[in-house]
Amino acid sequence: MTKIRKAVFPVAGLGTRFLPVTKASPKEMLPIVDKPLIQYAVEEAAAAGITEMIFVTGRNKRTIEDHFDKAYELESELASHGKLRLLKEIQSLLPDKLHYSYVRQSEALGLGHAVMCARPLVGDEPFAVVLADDLIDADVPVLRQMVSLYEQHASSVIGVQTVPLDQTNQYGIVKPQSMGVRIHRIADIVEKPAPEVAPSTLGVVGRYIFTPEIFDHLEKVKPGTGGEIQLTDGIAAMLAAHPVLAYEFMGQRYDCGCKLGYMEASVTYALKHPAIAEKFAGFLATLKLDPQVQLPGTMSA
Repeated sequence: MTKIRKAVFPVAGLGTRFLPVTKASPKEMLPIVDKPLIQYAVEEAAAAGITEMIFVTGRNKRTIEDHFDKAYELESELASHGKLRLLKEIQSLLPDKLHYSYVRQSEALGLGHAVMCARPLVGDEPFAVVLADDLIDADVPVLRQMVSLYEQHASSVIGVQTVPLDQTNQYGIVKPQSMGVRIHRIADIVEKPAPEVAPSTLGVVGRYIFTPEIFDHLEKVKPGTGGEIQLTDGIAAMLAAHPVLAYEFMGQRYDCGCKLGYMEASVTYALKHPAIAEKFAGFLATLKLDPQVQLPGTMSA
């Protein structure tokens, strides 16, 4: 079995839901406390034993490349001022075992198209796809959970979670055939079905492991609305010839592609951050107890 060495990070999206902050800065660089979303995604991949990080970028994404590049002036400044802890943290972004590559998605033609753009760098081997705006807090990193499942079954694996029935039109939804606890073989997959026709409430989130056959199927997918090539359609095309598993991962997912999910993640991670957790918890307590503080959505007396 070929070991999974490569992960693809589609980061070419415009991030319109976070305008105006994303006008000149990628949404993947939005910070959760003191690390950008894309760094959490890369760290998760590295924890799964992946060493080749492939970014599918677009215009105004140069800051992602800069973030994972060596910063000689910054390192020199930190060293000269004795800020060794920060220096070590900055240098940890470029461990010897990790390699970063970049390829451009020149047009916004969908997630399936973004994955296809990575084909020359992935080659003929299995690989992961990670969407950075799905931040998942888990004791065992989710991608490591999925790599373990891939090693047992040698099949593509899609991360899923139960979603509210009235939100099925926001997700790719799978029709599952149970294989055991948390594991299903996918019988069908539908992109954003209305609740009344959804085959289940298991929604696809931003974690995938694919065997290389996915590329051949994506090449044959016909563009849909807006000329986009949907990754869901490529997965559906695989099902007849190649088994694809749905895995209900263990962990708490935050949809950082929307403002509410992003703020929930920010608060949760701040409450776990060793440098600020205690004081931040105290600050939150004052918001609840101080009668002079009006919380959003409440009416003053």
